[in-house]
Amino acid sequence: MPQAWDLEADVVVVGFGAAGACAALEAAAASRQVILLDRFCGGGATALSGGIVYAGGGTIQQLQAGVQDTAEAMFGYLETEVGDAVAPGTLRDFCTGSAEMLAWMSRQGVPFDGSLCPDKTSYPSNRHYLYYSGSERSLAHIAAPAPRGHRAVGRGTSGRVLFARLAAAVRSAGVIVVTQTRAERIILGESGQVTGVECLSMRGGPAWSRAAHRLLHKLGKKPFLYAGSLGRRMHSPVAYLESRYATPLRVRARTGVIIAAGGFVANRSLLREHAPDYRGGLALGTVADDGSGMRLGVAAGGATKFLDRVSCWRFITPPPAFLGGIIVDRSGQRICDESLYGAAIGEAMVLRHDRRAWLLLDKTATSSAWRQLRDGWHWFQLLAAVYLLTRARVRGPTVAKVAAKAGVDPGGLAATLAAYNAAATTGEPDPAGKPADVVAVLDRPPFSLIDLSVRPRPAYPAPMLTLGGLVVAEDTGQVRRADGTGIKGLYAAGRSAVGLCSRSYVSGLSLADCVYSGRRAGRNAAAANTNQHE
Repeated sequence: MPQAWDLEADVVVVGFGAAGACAALEAAAASRQVILLDRFCGGGATALSGGIVYAGGGTIQQLQAGVQDTAEAMFGYLETEVGDAVAPGTLRDFCTGSAEMLAWMSRQGVPFDGSLCPDKTSYPSNRHYLYYSGSERSLAHIAAPAPRGHRAVGRGTSGRVLFARLAAAVRSAGVIVVTQTRAERIILGESGQVTGVECLSMRGGPAWSRAAHRLLHKLGKKPFLYAGSLGRRMHSPVAYLESRYATPLRVRARTGVIIAAGGFVANRSLLREHAPDYRGGLALGTVADDGSGMRLGVAAGGATKFLDRVSCWRFITPPPAFLGGIIVDRSGQRICDESLYGAAIGEAMVLRHDRRAWLLLDKTATSSAWRQLRDGWHWFQLLAAVYLLTRARVRGPTVAKVAAKAGVDPGGLAATLAAYNAAATTGEPDPAGKPADVVAVLDRPPFSLIDLSVRPRPAYPAPMLTLGGLVVAEDTGQVRRADGTGIKGLYAAGRSAVGLCSRSYVSGLSLADCVYSGRRAGRNAAAANTNQHE
């Protein structure tokens, strides 16, 4: 019997963030008819992000800033971050095509700029749109460092600008966007080939229910990001409207379905199951980052990997003066090079130090930090810095007394500080490998210990995002089964899939992977032979 389809297209994309938008654009460029589905109204975690895209090898913006970079140097650095998440050939392909990828985004209308940020920071100010977004300087002995964090031009966190431009390009390309529609199941034909998607959609509900669904979800996005429990409560009426007014919708896919529905950071049960060490952080995403995309692929036979990999961010800059301090654990031992990217600091804290750490500063460093707060940072950076310099800080006239106040071992801290200062004074390499230009002797009392521990703190949250997902063929993006065979007609991209950042994260690598993997999936889904349905 023929299937009864409500809508049909050549390629159906599930999820309207950066990955889904890029997949749809590539499929449409191949003259395929494309339907793009989204549970809400598009944007996802992309629109809430900082809008950073990791790119290098000589982008136009790097050239504007006078930055020398090569694809080989980019590969040399990322090889240490990416590890075994993808094959070396895939990483090299990404690096070689990186500058062209950013140029492609510019052609879609996404604005970038070569204004270079002079300081190490968690996120550049509104005056700067190119910066060192990872640990490039800290690992300069491995590969020539270069700033590769390209921020979309826009005030504040500019992910909304990046998504808005991609969304406009999607609609201009003739893609049919079906919002307020939740994908429930991948439909398989008798041969095991993907034929479509079974959904629940608000589009058949009363006009008032659709309007309320849109408004309530919009109002709850920021509260979910900054106060997860409040955001979940605000989402309850949205879920109720879906359960009450959503009706079945069947969408036929003639050549392929692409899953690009985000990660699972909003799913606490999945986090407890796969990454129990990561608690006390802030879910960086929306309520739609609940693993639903991944579950669609698993139900169709797909395998998963790296579900235990979660990125937890512990930034200590701005202010830059904090880089001169040393980060220690309860025993007073240093946990890492303080100039590393915030996700590397967070990983060390979570996996090896029970989520606890303190930053030791002296009077010179704290005075410099206060002065640097006048330099025009974003409100969320200022809020965190002031909190760290006040509520999270204890002081003492000696190292022993400040350690006792903070609950850190005094003897261990004194020995660590002595080794650090000795190397700084003689010009020897820092014991933890910190670059010489940010090493500073800490010898002027009073001393301060600032609590960096990962726990719920609105003024100093620890954002987290999941990095694992569906296993895909790295040349096509096709979803794979546990035995390595591909599921015909099914593709995945972005945080629904294993990708470039599934081992470790540096700022901009997730969005870059969304673009890279989304375009790859879109091209290959479009190139597949047309399905012949029963």
